[in-house]
Amino acid sequence: MQEVIDFLKSRQPVNLAIVLTNIIVFLVLSILGDTEDGVFMAMHGANYAPLVVNYGQYYRLFTCMFLHFGIRHLFNNMLVLVFLGDELERLAGKLRFLLIYFGGGLVGNILSVAYDMRMGEYSVSAGASGAIFAVIGALVGVVFLNRGKIPAYTKRRMLLMASLSVLQGLTATGVDNCAHIGGMISGLLLALLFHRKLTFRERIPVEDFRE
Repeated sequence: MQEVIDFLKSRQPVNLAIVLTNIIVFLVLSILGDTEDGVFMAMHGANYAPLVVNYGQYYRLFTCMFLHFGIRHLFNNMLVLVFLGDELERLAGKLRFLLIYFGGGLVGNILSVAYDMRMGEYSVSAGASGAIFAVIGALVGVVFLNRGKIPAYTKRRMLLMASLSVLQGLTATGVDNCAHIGGMISGLLLALLFHRKLTFRERIPVEDFRE
């Protein structure tokens, strides 16, 4: 038990709050109904293109980031977020981390809705993966901007991680690849935007890339 407490104390506060919020939302919804049922999830804020576009329920673009289809979906996403999100918050600072996480997640969800409306094929989608892909994209950007000088994160390692993450989504079924790819690209662009002055104006250590 003490090991768990020590681990939680060592985490970055904003990322930890997001992880805990996802877990709490999942537990509450699990009590209320079946989190693997699309209709139930749509009733509780999951993303569904016709409801967003035709009925103006834009809040779904945000709320769906806290919903997960079953415990495995939640576990996989939170396991990645608790480590990668923690690293990005440490490097970028609390505010920039929030902007990358939610900004990238929202862009990914918007692209998902646009794709569904264009194709005329609609499905209920939910999960933090679009925002998590934004975190991955941002880390790729930070590593490259700092010439691979971030401990444990080399250019090759980050590119491999990003490539495998996208490939896994493309080869799996029931995955919202628009949200994933849109989130990753958005996270990369936001990292470039926030980090631009620190990188090109003068060489500043990566430790100073924070609020």
